[in-house]
Formats: sequence, C-alpha cells, structure tokens
Amino acid sequence: MKTNYKFANLCGTVYREGNLVFTKDGSTLLSPVGNRVSVFDLVNNQSYTLPCETKQNIAQIALSPNDALLLAIDQSGRAILVNFQRRVLLSEFNFKSPVRHVQFSPDGRFFAVTIGKQVQVWRAPGLNPEFAPFVHYRTYPGHFDDVTSIQWSPDSRYFVSGSKDMTCRLYSLDAIEGFGAVTLTGHKAAIVNAFFSKDQKTIYTISRDANLFAWRCKLKRRRYNSNKKDADTESDEEESDVDVDEEQAAAANAASQDTPTDADAARIADARNWKIAERRMFKQNYARVVCATFQPRNGLLCVGFASGVFGIWEMPDFNNIHTLSISQHRIDTCAVNHTGEWLAFGSAKLGQLLVWEWQSETYVLKQQGHYYDMDALAYAPDGQHIATGGADGKVKLWNSTSGFCFITFADHTAGVTAVEFVKQGQVVVSASLDGTVRAYDMTRYRNFRTFLAPEPKQFTSLACDPSGEIICAGTRDSFEIYVWSMQTGRLLDVLAGHEGPVSALAFSPTDNVLASGSWDRTVRTWDVFGRGRAVEVFQHQAEVLAIAYRPDGRHIAATTLNGEVTFWDAEHGRQLGVMDVRRDIALGRRQTDRRATDNRDADRYFNSICYTADGRSLLGGGNCRFVCLYDVDSRALLRRFELSRNFSYDGIRPMLNSKRMTEAGSTDLVDANATDSDDDEERRESKRRGRGMRTRRDEALPGVQAGDLSLRTVKPEMRTKAVRFSPTGRCWAAAATDGLVIFSLDDLAQFDPLELDMELTPEAVLESLHERAWLRAMAMAIRLNDVELIRRSYEAVPPSDIALVAKSLPIKYLERLLRFIAEELETSRHLHFHLLWSVALLNEHATYLRDHARHQLQPTMRALRKGLSRMHEALAKTCHENTYLIRYLLDERERMERLENDMAGMQLDNPL
Repeated sequence: MKTNYKFANLCGTVYREGNLVFTKDGSTLLSPVGNRVSVFDLVNNQSYTLPCETKQNIAQIALSPNDALLLAIDQSGRAILVNFQRRVLLSEFNFKSPVRHVQFSPDGRFFAVTIGKQVQVWRAPGLNPEFAPFVHYRTYPGHFDDVTSIQWSPDSRYFVSGSKDMTCRLYSLDAIEGFGAVTLTGHKAAIVNAFFSKDQKTIYTISRDANLFAWRCKLKRRRYNSNKKDADTESDEEESDVDVDEEQAAAANAASQDTPTDADAARIADARNWKIAERRMFKQNYARVVCATFQPRNGLLCVGFASGVFGIWEMPDFNNIHTLSISQHRIDTCAVNHTGEWLAFGSAKLGQLLVWEWQSETYVLKQQGHYYDMDALAYAPDGQHIATGGADGKVKLWNSTSGFCFITFADHTAGVTAVEFVKQGQVVVSASLDGTVRAYDMTRYRNFRTFLAPEPKQFTSLACDPSGEIICAGTRDSFEIYVWSMQTGRLLDVLAGHEGPVSALAFSPTDNVLASGSWDRTVRTWDVFGRGRAVEVFQHQAEVLAIAYRPDGRHIAATTLNGEVTFWDAEHGRQLGVMDVRRDIALGRRQTDRRATDNRDADRYFNSICYTADGRSLLGGGNCRFVCLYDVDSRALLRRFELSRNFSYDGIRPMLNSKRMTEAGSTDLVDANATDSDDDEERRESKRRGRGMRTRRDEALPGVQAGDLSLRTVKPEMRTKAVRFSPTGRCWAAAATDGLVIFSLDDLAQFDPLELDMELTPEAVLESLHERAWLRAMAMAIRLNDVELIRRSYEAVPPSDIALVAKSLPIKYLERLLRFIAEELETSRHLHFHLLWSVALLNEHATYLRDHARHQLQPTMRALRKGLSRMHEALAKTCHENTYLIRYLLDERERMERLENDMAGMQLDNPL
C-alpha cells in the first residue's frame, strides 16, 4: 500500500483572523485559516489550501501586484515567502515584532510593514530562492503609538500611515530635496485606515469613532499661454481658474495628476498645502468602525462596523450606495476586487467568509465552518462528499473536490456525536446529544425522518446496516442500544447488556452483525435481525473508545483508554493480537502541565480508528497533532502524518520555556500585543474567543500598563476527533482542531522533475510537431505539463490520426489527457473534435479503466462527463431555440410569397 499521502486541502475552516486579499484579476480570494492560507476561485467554484505553514496564526497577508509572491506574517512577526503560482515556500524571515499591516507597492519593487511605532520598507524579493531575499531599505519613524495601517500612492512614490495616536503621516519613499513628512491631525480616535484618491490630491482618513476626513492638496499650478509653447509664471490659482489651451491643458493636467515631478513632490510634502476639505460621519447607531477598504479606480469606499453592518459609499461625493447587515457580530476585515464589483467580508467569531456583488445584491460566496469543534466525520460511498457533525449541533456536507460546503442542516439542538451515509450515499444519518437521531434526504436536502427513544436519552454512537434498513444508536446515560426501522421510523428493539456508556457502534460489511464498544471494558456482537446466535463478549483491560470492522468483516479492531489496539476474530471470538501505541503518540507540552510529556500517560490513546480500503493498514488519531498509519499484519508503524505545527494551539511544543513563567502563570496565555480593545464588547469578545486566540490584557483603567494577568482563557488544544479513509483509497480525512484536514495521493505539482531530461524542452515539442510526430509531441508536452503546449499538440493531430495516437498513448499519460479534455470542454467550441478524442481514448483503454483505474480516474471521468453533459445541454438548447427560429423564418417566407402573389394578381386585374 502507498503511504506517500500529502496535505491536500483544509475544508472545515474558511476564515480565522487577519485580512483578505483579491488577486489581480479579481476572481480569486485569499483567506488566512489559522497558520495556512486558503485560496477560493470564485469563477470556477474551486478552493484549495496552500501547504506552507507559519509558526502561529496568520495576522497579515499581502500579494504582489503580478500575483507571483505571497507574503504571510503570523502573530509573532515571523513571515514566509511563497511562490503563489507554484505553491512553493521560498524563504522564511522574522521581523521580531508583531506586524499590524503589510502591503506591496503598486510597482512591485517594495513592500512596507508596520512594526510598533515605525514603518519599515523592504525591497521585494524575487521568485528564485535566495540566501537573503529580504533587504531592508529604510525605516520611517514619527508616530507616538502603534501604526495600524499603511497605504501606497498609485505611483509608488509616497505612502500614508495611520496610527493609534489619532494621526496620519505622509511619507516619501525616497529622499527628495525639500520633502518633509506631513502630519495630518484632527481625529479623536485611533485611525483605522487611510487611502489615496486616484489623482493623489485627496487623502481619506477613517477613525474608529466613525469619522471620515477628506484632506485636499492645493498644488501650485503653471499657467500656460495659448500663444506660447513653454510654461509661463507659476500661479497659486486653482485648476478651474487657469487659462490654458485645450490640448496643452490636457497634457499639463495629465502630467501633474498622474506623474508628479520632484518639484511637485516637495510641494505635496508641505503641510500648508494639506487642508481638511470635508468632515463626514458614518451614522450607524454609534457603532465603531472595525475595517475599511477603498477602490481608487471607481471611488468605492467600503466600511465594516462592530455591529455586523457594512456600508458602501461613493467618493468624493460621499453618496451612500448600500447598507446591509450580514450578522449580529463584528466584521473583522473587508476587501474589494480590482474592478470594484465584488466585496469580501470575514468574521472571526463566526468563522464566516462572504463575497457579495453589490450591483446585483447577491452573494457570490457564503461559507462558514463549525462554530465549535468538529466531532464526527463520514465519507460518502463514492468519495466525493464528506459529512461532518460539530458541537454546534450542525451537520455540514462538503465537496471533497471543490472544498466547499454545499448544505448545512441545523435541526439538532445539541452537539452532533456521529454521522453516517446510507442508501448508497442518498441519505445522511446523524446522532446527537439532544436525544434524537435524524435522517436527511440528499436529493431534496431535508430532514425526512426523526428517530426518538421512549425516554429522553443522549446518543453518542451510531451505526447503519449495509442495506440501510436498520438504524442503531448507543446512549451515554442508560447504556442501551436502540434499533429503529428506516422505512417506518418505529423503534424495533432495545439491546441491553452494557454496564457503561456505549462509545462506539459498527455493522459488519458482510453480514447483519452489530459490534458495540463500551466504557465497561467490553466489545459485544449482536445478531440484530434473527437473534439466532448468542451475544459474544470480548473483554479488554480498559475502557473501549472506538471500534472498526475490517472491510471483509472477519476482524474487529478496538482501541482502549490504556493506549492499546486489540484485534479480534469476529467469527470465532478469539483474540488475534494487541498493539501498544503509546510510544507512537507524540504528545506536546501544555501550558498548564507540571510534568514533562514523557511522564504523562493520560492522553496516550486513539479515540478514532479506521481500516484502509484493502484492510491491510489501520489509521488512528488521538489527542495530538499526529495521525498514525500501521500495518495490520506486522503491527508496525508505517508513517506518522503531522496535521499542524501551529504554536497558537496548546500541546504543540515538545518543551516549555521556563523564562516565560511568572508568578501568575505562563505569559503565553496572555496576548500582550492585542491591547486595542476600545469598548466593553470587544473586551468581552477577546476573553471569550478560543479559536486560536490568546486572552487580551485587561487594560480597562487609564494608565494601566501590565493589566490583570489573572484574566485569561486556555488556548485550544490540538487534537483529532475522527479519522476516515475514502472508499477510493486515494485520500483520507481527519476532523481536527484546525478543521477538516484532507491528505491525498494526488500530486499537485506542475511537473515531475525526475521525468525531465536535457532534450525535453518546449523547442523539442515544436520540432516534433513540425516533423508530424504527434505521439512524441503529446507525451513531451504532458511531461512538461505546459497547458499551451498540450493544447497545441492536441489540436495539431488530424482527425484521421486520433484513433492511432490514442491507441499508442502510454497509460501514465491517460489521466492527464482526459483531465485536459474535461477542462477544454468548459471553454472550447470544438465539440466534435473533443468527442472524437474522448471516444478514441475510452474505446482503446476501456479494459484498463474497468479493471485497474476505476477509483483513481473517477474524479477525472466525472469531470469529463460533466463537461460533455454541459455541452449536450447547451447544444440541445441552441437547437431548440433554432427550431422555432427556422419555423418563424419559413412562415415569414410563405407569408411574403403569398403577399407577392397577391400583389401580382392585383396588377393583372388592374393593369392601369
């Protein structure tokens, strides 16, 4: 069995904290999720998570203007530089202080970061790995408190910074004679953000108390004489009073507005030229401003408030275009794409991400993860859908290919403890602590059946027989197993015998035998249908936490609280072996632990196990950041998969730093950097939030520096609640603290370097096409994985030679070519050509597809079928519309012929 599974996606979380960034084309959104970055393709409805990680939760991200480099900075100031197109980590760097804002210059040559009371400008690194890619350019002091925002001018020559000292400062990138930093004062609260207008003559500053100031710069303009080509004397008059020739005035205005000269730069830096032209206030019931973004191209200003309301204003007239309340909680960040059509909002408390198109007033994207922990997980029989249940009482269904949640069921009133797919994936069943077991229809997306016990019970485990006719659920309080009929919803039987809470249930894949695990240290097997055989009891040394049947139904694996996994022969009831996993579970040191991890055996166990599709390996997860894969026959550890190395979680570090211990406890439990809670609501929210955030210092009283260090919350601990293998065997998923973590065998790299040689170049592909060597050109283009070369080689094959090339194509290139055809069907108009290729490939390789690659090529075949179906529907619609058009034209032709005949008859009757 293959063990080279790699991180593929993170689905259960869409936003944690930080800022959102759109790509240059405006169709892709980047969102920080913990210590990773997720990418959402809003046009193709796809999402993926970059495999690169930071040390702690990401606080700020920035994307270069050409979408080549991604800079992600965590809460402690450690940064990673990623090649965004290749998804490759290029370099790491430590700014040694928290960074509140980072932004690339519009020309892509520099990026600026705000560190404490200063602004630092660094040269932008290149795409190639370098020994020291980060080169410090210049430091700009001047503020008296932490700098909160920074924005570049469109020409990349200036930038404006906002600070908590209620002032903004205008800086020049390079030193210019006569230039001095301009200080813009007048606000009575901390600055949220400041922006340049398109012509760079206006600066908009927004403070937390919902005030907006528009600062205008009146430059000295040059008067042009219509009888002279050169400029005349300078004048202090405004632009409307200047008497110029039309063409010369247009050229002068364009030069002065778009590309100011060095003399203009000195005048811009003169504080006397900047005046407050307008004072505006956002009237939102005294709600504080949390975030703001500005689109200079369209003059679109978007502001998010602490009340969950956002507004859109058109500048410079300050016309309110729209105001909408999206939730009852604060909006932590907002972003607008390059065209100004889509607005993105993120809420950290809800873990919600929204993309809204304000012109049509519709949602482009609306995603939200579980509010609390994810406790249950199940794969659909086809491996395309994943069902998750959380402590928030919701059941969510995720598409494993796109990574999006497409339906949420919120019928439960308590935490969901187990979910299962039945009826070939057409029904999802969930068990909850609210005393109900609910069945959901995947066709109509509704709760069509609710199973209840005679008395209120708390259900902790769930199992469904292979036929989907019987539903079984175990309880926590009465230690019984309830059996219902799926068709009628009636209670059929109650299985009693356990003396402790029923922690796990599982049906045999081959016969109608139910296995149950309990805290009474036993595993029991039940004949649910016939009651023909006696109940088998398998004794263990500790409480049973989880059980799993091997796919052939012959063996049962059970994990216990003492860190052992016991294997049983289900048919003969004898023990096959015991595997000790305590040494394989690498625990981390928690902030409240008083002893080292080597001396702590309390959490060294698996709380979830599952067999692989072939039954030769076993996957287990517990209260640590690792998931272990074992070989069943040899009882050997094959590999440990690390889910996360985020130090914002507890239990990640192997050792603690004794220097950070104080009389009040560890200083890691107190967030010394997040002290900007200006009102009681933010302070209460900062104390309550546990999604990877530390407690803020309580500085309610003026002048308090240290705060009350006893006010804190424990950081969330990294653990795995459930692990499941996909029925296809190509991937597996884990319900962890991070979310729904998916590992897959599919390699997302653009090409395999081991298959390259010196002769494999784009020029060689073009030369092969010139020599009419279609197969060789196709194989080399696929090995290079250059889409343009593949398309050129693909379209160059004559229709008469398609069958011959498809027959000679190596098997290892089949999947890539089928996936290329599926992608081309979305945009190309050569339908007949694609059909010829599809038929030839499927006919020539039908045996291989049926016998060997049914599961591996299933996503590709599904995409190909989707493309063909879409083209068929579009063609049928076009033909249907053309039918009526042709009928109309024929009727019109007949009418015109009749009209011409009538006119000819009238002329014969009346020749004069």
